[in-house]
Amino acid sequence: MLGIPVSILDLAPIVRGATAADSFRNTLDLARHAEQWGYNRYWLAEHHNMPGIASSATSVVIGYVAAGTEKIRVGSGGVMLPNHAPLVIAEQFGTLESLYPGRIDLGLGRAPGSDQLTARALRRSLGNDGDDFPELLEELRAYLKPPSGVHGAKVRAVPGEGLDIPIWLLGSSGFSARLAGQLGLPFAFASHFAPDYLLPALDIYRSSFRPSEALDKPYAMVGIHVVAADTDEEARRLATSHEFQFLNIIRGRSGQLSPPVDSLDGVWSEYEKSIVRQQLSYSVVGSKQTVRDRLRQIVSETGADELIAAGQIYDHAARLRSYELLAEVARGE
Repeated sequence: MLGIPVSILDLAPIVRGATAADSFRNTLDLARHAEQWGYNRYWLAEHHNMPGIASSATSVVIGYVAAGTEKIRVGSGGVMLPNHAPLVIAEQFGTLESLYPGRIDLGLGRAPGSDQLTARALRRSLGNDGDDFPELLEELRAYLKPPSGVHGAKVRAVPGEGLDIPIWLLGSSGFSARLAGQLGLPFAFASHFAPDYLLPALDIYRSSFRPSEALDKPYAMVGIHVVAADTDEEARRLATSHEFQFLNIIRGRSGQLSPPVDSLDGVWSEYEKSIVRQQLSYSVVGSKQTVRDRLRQIVSETGADELIAAGQIYDHAARLRSYELLAEVARGE
């Protein structure tokens, strides 16, 4: 057994030839299977202006998944706090926690989750580089605290006020790692697409950690991308969909998730191939035994308290099979 919990990060992929409605149905189906297979939590991520990702209205999709499941924790991985008024997030997640008590996680990021034109459409300040994230976070946490004083706050989050909603900080650099440590909050690192700073960020988080009401010791979750199949060859083929998607990102393009191919040779240059492979170095691709060996290595080198696995796989049945195999690895089967 891996010895730590394993969770799912769902980007709600819209595959070529399908719609967002198809994506949401697949998301709920995967979440229901994840609950049966023993996954710890099921998170959805906020992205905008991306034709291949359906989870832009993240809190709405969280409610949809929570309503269609019974016990698995559901949350954001994450909500990009600078895109929203803290009061709105407090009310949205206060509503979710009120509807599905004890099951909601609030993971927060400081990136826009979009390009500059989309940032303008979201009414974000174009000069915002995320430096005000600590202030936004403090405001949000204040809305979620129990009322205090004779008259209480003049602006209150209803629902939200006084609810025990776990807050996580998400990041791909040292900024959120240090802030999470200083505030004594759990931290999740996006190594599934930004692997280079993983180990330094974990060191920063753990060295700066101060015990809090939320945690008495550090709790770090490591993001990975997993493509598991019955054979290494089939897994490598399935993984080409995600590799091609990432290739398009570095080329400045966007689109729906493409079907897998036997090889991307002739599609990418050697230079592009090296960039994609480096950025996806925390992708775990292969048969169950291959996945087991690589995950044990990752847990050993990172000291992760939990893993959260994304899986950009074109065929829904193959995606289910991948997560089923991963669950078997987690259980030691």
